[in-house]
Amino acid sequence: MKFTIAKEQLINGLQAVQNIVSSRTTLPILSNVLLRGAQKKLELTATDLDVTVSCAVEAEIKKEGAFTVPVKKLFGIGRELSNSEIEIEVDEKNACKIKSGASFYKLNGLPEEEFPPLPKFSEKNRIILPQEKMRAMLRKTSFAVSTDETRYVLNGIYMSLKDHKITMVATDGRRLALTDEEVDINPDSQSEFIVPTKTINELNRLLQQTGDIEIKFTENQALFNLKGENGYSVVVITKLVEGNYPNYKQVIPAEAAERVTLAREELLQALRRAEIMTSEKSNSVKLTFSKNNLTITANTPEVGEARESIAINYKGKDLAIAFNPGYLMDPLKALENDEVFLELTDELSPGVVKINGPFLYVIMPMRMS
Repeated sequence: MKFTIAKEQLINGLQAVQNIVSSRTTLPILSNVLLRGAQKKLELTATDLDVTVSCAVEAEIKKEGAFTVPVKKLFGIGRELSNSEIEIEVDEKNACKIKSGASFYKLNGLPEEEFPPLPKFSEKNRIILPQEKMRAMLRKTSFAVSTDETRYVLNGIYMSLKDHKITMVATDGRRLALTDEEVDINPDSQSEFIVPTKTINELNRLLQQTGDIEIKFTENQALFNLKGENGYSVVVITKLVEGNYPNYKQVIPAEAAERVTLAREELLQALRRAEIMTSEKSNSVKLTFSKNNLTITANTPEVGEARESIAINYKGKDLAIAFNPGYLMDPLKALENDEVFLELTDELSPGVVKINGPFLYVIMPMRMS
């Protein structure tokens, strides 16, 4: 195989795929990137057996073929080369010669046959939506994914493709984030599955503001094809989390006693300041609602105290409730709306954050000392 490629194209391709390659792998092939050249495209693929990322970039293919080389080494060489064009040639023993200007490198590779084969997906089970929408949905939910490995079904985002909409849910047992978007779904290919955290992190990193994303799925795997401009495309293939996601609908309160309209940015800044006066041991802030006023207090005996007052439009009964400030700030950081609505019943019932749009966030209160 032989090809020439612009340094920028090679670096972009390697940056897209190399993130999932672990430096501590027992199988040498998993440290390698698979390079396949055909027509005017170079396809780069890396995998850790759970998640596979593949990226296509432009290159001038002089002799078609495929081989694998250590991805970190190739990226290191490519990044440091001073010339903007790189020529790569591979012999039948998978020795890879890299030439650029006055620089020459030889990197030992492994045959393409050793690289794990990629699964096949049918065209039947698929949906398409704008990358920007997908990106916004992940931003509104991924912060609530559980990191507790003993509850592995919560270590990912639940995606439901039903009734012409895609719904995403994330929870760690103490809070829950939910959002949905309308999408065209073939009635025969309705499905629900859990996408693992590692894949969500990759998608958060790779999604662009333009172009579409195509999602295909089987019983235990899913494929996300991110189609960008100038023929640039990235494919992420993942194993799905096994098991049944808990019934999240039962934790969403049916109704609330009070609904308060709050300025998102003002509330976020006040919580940020109050959080400074919390500690790991007593990590809660108290929200006290009285006529046209919200007082946020943090009181930590070993640290000190904070008090913030915000003028609000509130005519309901006096009400106090405590939350973990980080949990309350997470959705405020992820949203872009000027206004949020906080629905409350009493100091022991969950609070619900809503916006004018398809988003909902349930947060469990903390005990007030």
